[in-house]
Amino acid sequence: MGENDLETMTANELDIFFRTALELVKKSGNLVRAAFEQPVAVVQTKSSSTDLVTETDQAVEKMLIDGLSKAFPDHKFIGEESAAAGQKYKLTDAPTWIIDPIDGTTNFVHRIPLVGICVGLTIKKEPVIGIVYNPITNEIFTAIKGRGAFKNGFPIHVSSSEDMSKSVIVSQLGSIRTEEMINSFIESFKTFMVEKSGHGHRAFGSAAINMVYCAQGSIDAYVEYGLHSWDIAAAVVILKEAGGFLIDPSGEPFDLMGRSVLCAGTEKLAREISSLFTHTKFEREGEEQ
Repeated sequence: MGENDLETMTANELDIFFRTALELVKKSGNLVRAAFEQPVAVVQTKSSSTDLVTETDQAVEKMLIDGLSKAFPDHKFIGEESAAAGQKYKLTDAPTWIIDPIDGTTNFVHRIPLVGICVGLTIKKEPVIGIVYNPITNEIFTAIKGRGAFKNGFPIHVSSSEDMSKSVIVSQLGSIRTEEMINSFIESFKTFMVEKSGHGHRAFGSAAINMVYCAQGSIDAYVEYGLHSWDIAAAVVILKEAGGFLIDPSGEPFDLMGRSVLCAGTEKLAREISSLFTHTKFEREGEEQ
């Protein structure tokens, strides 16, 4: 299928894309699970000591891209490890698979079982298919636009909390830890825990896991800055299909390439967080390519 055929895509085509990706994701889960059971991971650093990559990240991304490109040779790809290796990328209208082979690599390295193999598909820049698979806990979250969100085949839905004081919120510092980022995080944390006396704060170490836990109602909201499209593309579809609300933390419309996310079970809660938290702005990714 080429770019000119996007308007006439059928539900059957989406089913084919989804089933093919799901089979590959499950297969790649065997690699992740086998590596996780080993006592030591072979680790490299990328941009900093907090930005890690393992041989398993690279092997999983290769397996996924090889399999999908063979099935759909005219589709495009954006992958975390490909980008880290210097491959240029830009989101276009073409069908584009956005892949994070192991979201939560630091968890993986330290044998914390909160990781996600993330495969999302965008068409005309809009996320339409999302798969997030944690092969350690055997949880697979899936969604196709317009068809609802599921965990291990059962429907999931966001929480109905509208009040920060009655919510569990996830926020976390990723690999970017500038003074501005740290201060923003501390001020926002104080707002939630001290001023609003929230039910609790969590940080699971994986953007995708954070978002799908919001999708299933385990937490009420999640906010983070400095992300990339591959961290969240798959989970965006799942969150939306579970009834969640998604914006940029600043309150502007959500932008997949905008490097920040705020999602919640309700719009009211998301707007309250946006109005009270301290924000950090990032330049859109993929603009220079």
